[in-house]
Amino acid sequence: MPAPVLAPRRRTRKIKVGDVYVGGDAPISVQSMCTTKTHDVNATLQQIAELTASGCDIVRVACPTQDDADALAPIARKSNIPVIADIHFQPKYVFAAIEAGCAAVRVNPGNIKRFDDQVKEIAQAAKDHGTSIRIGVNAGSLDKRLLDKYGKPTAEALVESAVWEASLFEEHDFHDFKISVKHNDPVVMVRAYEMLSERGDWPLHLGVTEAGPAFQGTIKSATAFGALLAQGIGDTIRVSLSAPPVEEVKVGIQILQALNLRPRKLEIVSCPSCGRAQVDVYELAEKVTAGLEGMEVPLRVAVMGCVVNGPGEAREADLGVASGNGKGQIFVKGEVIKTVPESQIVETLIEEAMKIAETMEPVEGASPLVVPS
Repeated sequence: MPAPVLAPRRRTRKIKVGDVYVGGDAPISVQSMCTTKTHDVNATLQQIAELTASGCDIVRVACPTQDDADALAPIARKSNIPVIADIHFQPKYVFAAIEAGCAAVRVNPGNIKRFDDQVKEIAQAAKDHGTSIRIGVNAGSLDKRLLDKYGKPTAEALVESAVWEASLFEEHDFHDFKISVKHNDPVVMVRAYEMLSERGDWPLHLGVTEAGPAFQGTIKSATAFGALLAQGIGDTIRVSLSAPPVEEVKVGIQILQALNLRPRKLEIVSCPSCGRAQVDVYELAEKVTAGLEGMEVPLRVAVMGCVVNGPGEAREADLGVASGNGKGQIFVKGEVIKTVPESQIVETLIEEAMKIAETMEPVEGASPLVVPS
């Protein structure tokens, strides 16, 4: 039986980014962007491999120079996940990326020279090579005409830019594109995507641009994505953090898992601790999570620190512990199987988790999800 979701997915046009479908009934994909210099092919491929291992579905690379453009072909050819070239300012790099075999090209209509005049040629080249496009409208680089009209990058300004560019591609019978309207303010960003979703069936790439350092950016992205995904809006996501890109992927996957939009792997349910706790819940949860890192099955483990909510949560999980008075009751599938001293709780939970995991089927997904109760 499928896990419940807050709203059905908005039906959008389905496109392909390499071998990954975006939109329609396709799963919501998670993207990130390399921090390496693209012309350093080995370093870029190494980072792509790390992102792939963390669960990333699609990766973007920057292309500000000719050396970067020259590196796109070997990177696209050797990457195990689809590669998107990120293009700004120079339209020649759009064509170079298409010719290099990139799965998609992100174009920024706000800062590519004479972009509107070249849509016909871009659309034809992309069509000839089976390359999809992302129309990436960004508050920080909005077309001057729209800035003059609205005074600042409002939600209305972002949407007007996106709809206009979409109409140009469609005028040339090109439909293999998705759209993003990113802003650093989650409220403006959410409103822009809500408005855009009412204007057409384009697949939408969600993102809070310049979201900030890891903690702040995670909160802003989770808030904005949650508000939109809860309405069924969004087909692919990128969490933008001032942090290693693997961290972006972990956050993105966990957001989707929390909303039942991606199958969960390991889930640790742990109490936030309080004056009732008779054990160090923080340490217990961290040690159990570390000990089960990389588990590939949908296992729910409850690590509880007192007798108020502990037994109930432990009973509802696949595996759990209700701790108190220097010992812990170990629950498996709702039944108490043993009571162990506090010093043996972690090793017992890990041992029992391994036993249960052997009976379960692996699922697609990524890193463990730690959810405070």
